[in-house]
Amino acid sequence: MRWSGQQLGVEASSTLPGLARLDNLVRSVTTPDFAGITFHEVLAKTALNHVPGQSRMPFSYTINPYRGCSHACTYCFARPTHTYLELDAGEDFDNQIVVKVNVAEVLSRELAKPSWGRHPVALGTNTDPYQRAEGRYRLMPGIIRALAESGTPFSILTKGTLLRRDLPLLVEASQSVSVDVAMSIAIYDEDLQQTVEPGTPSARARLATVRAVRDAGIDCSVFMMPVLPDLTDTTTHLDTALALIREAGATSVLYSALHLRPGVKPWFMQWLAREHPELVGRYRELYRGTSSYAPKEYREWLGRRIRPLIARHGLARGVEDPATGGVRSKALGLLPQMDDERSFAPRGVAASARAGVSAPGGGADAPTLF
Repeated sequence: MRWSGQQLGVEASSTLPGLARLDNLVRSVTTPDFAGITFHEVLAKTALNHVPGQSRMPFSYTINPYRGCSHACTYCFARPTHTYLELDAGEDFDNQIVVKVNVAEVLSRELAKPSWGRHPVALGTNTDPYQRAEGRYRLMPGIIRALAESGTPFSILTKGTLLRRDLPLLVEASQSVSVDVAMSIAIYDEDLQQTVEPGTPSARARLATVRAVRDAGIDCSVFMMPVLPDLTDTTTHLDTALALIREAGATSVLYSALHLRPGVKPWFMQWLAREHPELVGRYRELYRGTSSYAPKEYREWLGRRIRPLIARHGLARGVEDPATGGVRSKALGLLPQMDDERSFAPRGVAASARAGVSAPGGGADAPTLF
């Protein structure tokens, strides 16, 4: 491997029993450049994950080059996927990163099959493809080339400013296939952002990336997801955010209220109790019991507040349906304006039920991991 000359610490796989039972684990390594993070390099058996037909999203396939994410967003709905590797959904999700080192090669083989129908492919649905690990492993250039060369339209959703490295490739790809880029920027208060999303670039840096994408001639939307009740849903915060988004040149905005899946809620509530104890009661009321979604009344209230602001800032361009705020995507078709994030969460563990390696001890209800 091209990193063999770096100073590495190789961990015993027995310290992580879920990973140790995988037959495609190459090695687990640490490096001084990524203090506190362990990379678990695996050989992927598949690259394309099929999305079930009942999904609300307009793409049929996804690609996840990594599992886990060093962006460490407290609200990330993908956190529970780490438990299938016998890792926890909290700190392990943030610092035990699974890397599919051969994903581009596997993808090229899958796309070369005569049966491949050039279906829209989405990246960034369950892990961020431009998290810090991408600076080390450089998986995305190969993925972009494979998709473009096969004539497959694709979209990228990220919080990572490293995307700018691949802008020349994306511009080249957009000459032959439809390419969409979306930057996820939920929080525009710097202090709050650093506590909620401690591993992410600043909102300012992400807005600069939006501008760079637009200057390169590629459409770029902004996902204001999630909106945090009583923290980022004030008119002042929303209006300021939309003004900055508009100034950066974004083509449209999608938003949703906070969604707390099982396995995520305890981690988020622990953060809330530490940082904003005065809001714990309010959130327990909103996300009662096992409920993952804010009440319909709150989501409707949020829509009434934010949609006029989106229109006022000229960010409703490309709206397909004024009733839903759906945005037309070049690569994917109609993207619904969501009032929650259920469209981005797996539809049960069956959402990834394709050929591959299942979780240890898993059966029909275990997700495909690699």
